[in-house]
Amino acid sequence: MVKVLILRTSGTNCDFETEWAFNICGAKAERVHLLSIINGKKNINNYDILVIPGGFSYGDDLGAGKVFANEIKLKIWESIEIFKKSKKPIIGICNGFQVLVKAGIIPFWGKNSASLTWNNSGRYEDRWVYLKIESSLSPFFKNLPEIIRLPVAHAEGKFVVKDKITLNKIGKNKQIILKYVKPSGEISGYPYNPNGSQENIAGVCDESGLIIGLMPHPERALLSIHLPDWTRQKREKVFGYGYIILKNMVEYVS
Repeated sequence: MVKVLILRTSGTNCDFETEWAFNICGAKAERVHLLSIINGKKNINNYDILVIPGGFSYGDDLGAGKVFANEIKLKIWESIEIFKKSKKPIIGICNGFQVLVKAGIIPFWGKNSASLTWNNSGRYEDRWVYLKIESSLSPFFKNLPEIIRLPVAHAEGKFVVKDKITLNKIGKNKQIILKYVKPSGEISGYPYNPNGSQENIAGVCDESGLIIGLMPHPERALLSIHLPDWTRQKREKVFGYGYIILKNMVEYVS
């Protein structure tokens, strides 16, 4: 059975539903505190998938995901590097995306070439958004329609890059996995882009496609009844788009 490590720490608050989500997808998920990795009680490389879930790690006191990112870089970087070299998937969701970016894991390994910062609205945005599935390196977005809906809930979700060269590179490399759009698929500003991300980017991957980060929460759209308008929809499908994304990860490993 595929073993999933959900790496949590102080302030993480989406670990239980993420554990449930991966279990529903046929994996065996385990919530593990960062200290158990640091002190050697648990080994990241005994697992098949690494997840950094959403929440407010360390209260986002120095910026969303910043302290968690520093803990990774200073204390468990070698373990993460071995995991990456083993070509095992890593996913960062919301705060986890912020952690991966600020640790220099995505979009380019060992480089702080991007960040996630305050929403243009200056406030916490909690809403369902429309997303366009981009043609990317990642194998985890197959069997999905071009436009999907997932929920977001963040105050610092604005994806920005260091310079135009970086932006062009992630586009050329097909490292953009999701973009915020209108229901029609057109690029648009607020509220369809809830944070003002450059190029409406909602998620990116690394140069292998196996490490992904996204601001929307797939674990909160696991079942069709999770959709906000599910009572007005035909209930032909039990599972939602979030299930398909996470299931793709599990099937990739298995």
